[in-house]
This record gives sequence, C-alpha cells and structure tokens, in this order.
Amino acid sequence: MAHFLFFLLAIVCIGAVVAMIFSKNQAYNALFIILLFVCLAGLFGLLNAPFIAVIQIIVYAGGIMVLFLFVIMMIDLQEGIPPERKRWTIGLSFLIAGVLIIELLFALKGFLFPAQAATAGSPGSPTDLGRLLFTKYLYPFEITSVLIIVALVGAMILVKKKDSD
Repeated sequence: MAHFLFFLLAIVCIGAVVAMIFSKNQAYNALFIILLFVCLAGLFGLLNAPFIAVIQIIVYAGGIMVLFLFVIMMIDLQEGIPPERKRWTIGLSFLIAGVLIIELLFALKGFLFPAQAATAGSPGSPTDLGRLLFTKYLYPFEITSVLIIVALVGAMILVKKKDSD
C-alpha cells in the first residue's frame, strides 16, 4: 500500500509541476504549487517525518502560497515585462540555471559516492529541532524573521507606489 501511495503522490507531484509550467494563468500556477506542496507533505509522511510534513503544509502551502496569491491579485500582470527589463532577466535566468545545474551535479556526486553518515541518537525530533533552533541558531532565526518583515513592508510600499502612479 505504501508503494502505491508513493507512486500516486509522485505522479501527482510531477503532474502539478508540468501543469504549472504549461499554464498561462498565474493564479492557477499558484494553486498547482499548493497541490505540489501538499503531495510533498504526503511523501514526507511516508518517510516517517510527520513534523516536516505538517510544516510543509502549514508554512508553504498555507502561509507562503497565500502570500503569493495576494501578490498576484494586487499586481497587474496583463501589461507584461518591459523589453529593457527582459534583457537582464534572461541573463539572470541563465546564471541561476547554471548555478542550479552545478548544484544538481554536486547532489548527484553525493548520491553516487555517499560519504559515511554520522550516527547520532535519534533523527531530528521536534524537541531536538526546537532546542537547536532556540539555543544555537537563535540569532539566525531572529534575523530571518526580521528580513521577512522587511520584505513584507517593502512589498507593501511597492504596491502602494504602483497604485499611486
């Protein structure tokens, strides 16, 4: 049963990504990403990682995608990208694609030639994760929250600026 569920979730994930790539409607794209995130949560659940599965649904499918939908609704996407902006976005796209290909090669190298895994006690339980997050990684956690707030304020300012034009 687990194998069937795995293949079903994997096929739905691949289908959601393909549908997102070929869809021209940005709102539909966001909904396809939500479907992808929910299927990924199911895959994490099959891997006996319920905490990550729940976080996947709450944080990504719940919070971030709702934010994306609000941004899509606030920005007028019908006017298109100006030609002078298209030139540098195409170059930036190729640069990011190159970085992702290099990252994929490093991941394949790690998959084909695995290093010795460190044997720790229990895998990352929510208690251990919380303890690490609020002791050793407290400052990066707080800095990340401040950066998210700054990004939200910047997005609101840009939307208000666009509305006043």
